[in-house]
Amino acid sequence: MENYLWIVWTILGAVLIIAEVFTTGFVLLWFGIGALAAAFAGLVGIHSITAQFLIFAIVSIALTAASRTIFVQYFSRERTGGDLKSGVEGLPGKVGTVVSSSRGALHEGAVKVFGSTWTAYPTEGEEPLEAGDRVEVERVQGASIYVRRVEHGRDWRGKELEK
Repeated sequence: MENYLWIVWTILGAVLIIAEVFTTGFVLLWFGIGALAAAFAGLVGIHSITAQFLIFAIVSIALTAASRTIFVQYFSRERTGGDLKSGVEGLPGKVGTVVSSSRGALHEGAVKVFGSTWTAYPTEGEEPLEAGDRVEVERVQGASIYVRRVEHGRDWRGKELEK
């Protein structure tokens, strides 16, 4: 039976790799590869179940540890300079386009940023907003944004603005 134990390891490896498709943890893949490594060891002549299990455990644990290190290094929020900001928190510093000129005593206009149109006011010292102007979001207050004109920089998609 020990001569055919590699078949059991192969089936286990295939089942674990296929099961990885249905999970979000990204762990079963490494255990599947570990089982395939144990199957290969059995196929080439290592017939001891203890040795095959050790190969399975070492390969699986090493791959899991390596992937965690890679994921932390490349996908960590610390690489991007702190917490990942999204939604309203990510608006300050983004560039948008004035779609409706200022009106009224408060110079209320409309600015499109990230595909959404916001009620916008020029920051203190800025001229009233004119349709087509490029503006940068200074701050968000309630459901309104306060903006200032920009001459160059990048828009909300990261595309370089024309001068």
